[in-house]
Parts: sequence; C-alpha cells; structure tokens
Amino acid sequence: METKKDIREIDTIEIVFIKLEDYPALKEAMIEAYAKMPGIYWKEQHIEKLIKKFPEGQVGIKVDNELAGCALSIIVDYHKFDEKHTYAEITGNYTFDTHDPNGNILYGIDVFIRPKYRGLRLGRRLYDYRKELCEKLNLEGIVFGGRIPNYHKYADAISPKEYIARVRKKEIHDPVLDFQMSNDFHPIKILQGYLEGDKESKEYAVLLEWKNIYYEKPSKKATTKKTVVRLGLVQWQMRLYK
Repeated sequence: METKKDIREIDTIEIVFIKLEDYPALKEAMIEAYAKMPGIYWKEQHIEKLIKKFPEGQVGIKVDNELAGCALSIIVDYHKFDEKHTYAEITGNYTFDTHDPNGNILYGIDVFIRPKYRGLRLGRRLYDYRKELCEKLNLEGIVFGGRIPNYHKYADAISPKEYIARVRKKEIHDPVLDFQMSNDFHPIKILQGYLEGDKESKEYAVLLEWKNIYYEKPSKKATTKKTVVRLGLVQWQMRLYK
C-alpha cells in the first residue's frame, strides 16, 4: 500500500480536461480507488464517448503532473427520467446517449480519488469545478446517485432511511455520504437497485442534489446553449504553503 501524500510534499495541483491519452493513468487510478470492487473501471471506449459528447464535463486532477483523480459527468433532460431511475438508465446502458446539450441538469457519472491522495481536499476541488461548470452553462443544478458504502455493516439492523438519518446526525460515519453533504449536496430520495453489483451499498444509493441559485430560465427565443467552457482558476502552486 502506497503512503499517503503530505500536502507539504506537493508543488502543484491542477485540474485538466481529460484526453484519450490519459486513459492508462485514469484506468490505473480507478482500479486503485475502487479496490473493493474488482474489475470495476471505465473501458477506453466509454471515456472516448464521454470526451466526444461533452469534453468540458470530463476533468482530472493532477498532483505534480500525476493523475490523482477524476470527475465524469453528462447533461440530461431530467424531465425525461423518473426519480427512481437506475445508473444504467441514466447513462443509457453506458452508451451516454442520454447526454443532451440542451438539457437542464448536470448529472454526475463518477468521481474518484486515488487512495494515496485522499485527505488533500482534491474531491472538493472537483466538485467546485462541477458547480462552476453548472453555473457557466446556466443549468438548474447537479444531481447524482451517491453510494453508501458502509451500509452493508448495518443492513441487517436498520433500513436505508434510518441509516441516512443517522449519518446526518453523525451517529454513523459514511465516507461518501458525509463528504457529499459537506459539499452542500442534499439527499432527496433513496434509490433501490441503483448500481448493479454494489455489494457495499446493497445496491442502494442516495439521490443527491445541488441547486444553482444563479440559474435563469432561458428566453423562449433562445435556441442555443453555451457549450464552450474555459478552465478558470484551476492550478495551485503549493510551494508557498510549505
């Protein structure tokens, strides 16, 4: 097991758009991040499709030029989906044909950080990028199904509803749900059978939402949506903080 990185050892942290040549590093990072779910990683054709359909939605975070994590997302017309949707349904069975540039919601497909880079608030920076992207594209908000990986420890004793309530009260620690709620995402529904094979969560997920308070309903005359997004303040020089 690799030793966790110390913030004092880091020179630069940078958010970058994912390119296809990043795939080997992305695959390696995902295998490490999902070590408890063997064989779970995006294939190259999946990443290629995401990049072609929505390049601004696929970003990585590099620490001293090494890919430390990634955030993948699409835009959907959320009115077309039932709130009880599954991961397969929202992704069009992993084809991402559900991506709609004229949709109203930024839907989070995945976020992961390599274990040795956890604790450096890199996940927060990826979420902040998503929020900035949502605002720039004038979308209503961000939605995704969040795993509850510690639920399997309590599943015989309590329901998902009680589990979530106890996590909110800080009586139970769930690393994923705690992180998401600390980043201003609010639970709005329990999804059953969301991600097939997610044994830790017993295939349950929490539908989480972040609302864009700057959203403005488009004029009926508007026929196009802004599709070009430049990365903003995404590089941090770390030497000053040593």
